Amino acid sequence: MDRTRQRALAEQLLALHHAQRPLVLVNVWDVASALVVQHAGFPALATSSSAVSSALGYPDGEQIPAAEMLAAVTRIAARVSVPVTADLEAGYAHDLDGVAETARQLLETGAVGLNLEDGIDPETGSLRTVHRAADRIRTVRAVARELGVPIVINARTDVFLEASGMAHELLSDAIARLSAYRDAGADCLFPIGVRDPDAIRRLTSELHHPINVLAGPGSPSVGELGELGVGRISLGGGPQRAALATLGAVAAEVRDHGTYGAMQAMLTHRELDDMVSASSRPRG
Repeated sequence: MDRTRQRALAEQLLALHHAQRPLVLVNVWDVASALVVQHAGFPALATSSSAVSSALGYPDGEQIPAAEMLAAVTRIAARVSVPVTADLEAGYAHDLDGVAETARQLLETGAVGLNLEDGIDPETGSLRTVHRAADRIRTVRAVARELGVPIVINARTDVFLEASGMAHELLSDAIARLSAYRDAGADCLFPIGVRDPDAIRRLTSELHHPINVLAGPGSPSVGELGELGVGRISLGGGPQRAALATLGAVAAEVRDHGTYGAMQAMLTHRELDDMVSASSRPRG
């Protein structure tokens, strides 16, 4: 692994979180999807854990073996020229030693960033405590220092996914958690499930740190999110589900009508083949 190049990619990815416009990540799940998004001109790529898992036949929620998730990330990172950040859920480990090992394996894939969520603690059946989740972030940061690559950590809280209180209480809980994750070494903070502009504005104004918003139909536009102070926008498993919906439409049309209109917007064979061929050449 070329640590010098990897360090440069990590620094490039981090800088994108502090640019004037939000970093937009159209999440990918395999080499072909990564090449298509890179070809569209995006300066960085992110995997989606749900998309990679479903593509390989697993449900979301750390049901996929870590080795298979990391293998998918390896294939993607090896074929693109932009920084790659990987959604590694809660780290595929029960203890800090395991989290450290996952971080080391992440760097072996060639990726330079990761999502790390607080998620459900299997010992309690509820969200991990702030202390336990922050320790996981500190552990990844320590591995980054040890190996000399400043891994970009996107710390996610699942407070809003596991909602059981009033909206203002959840927002206060999220801010407290994300503050602790920022102080533990996270580069970006991800309150997944937040779409309300007022809530987003409060998060950005109180945390003074790059905020990641999961966007999709019904969300504020990229421009609007930028005006709210958002530093990073991701689409999660949405792009894969949209692609699969198109596949479903193709199948239904040819089944019911014997026609092929749903394939009208497809890439040509040459376009996709050229992307794949170009990505397989040795990098200069």
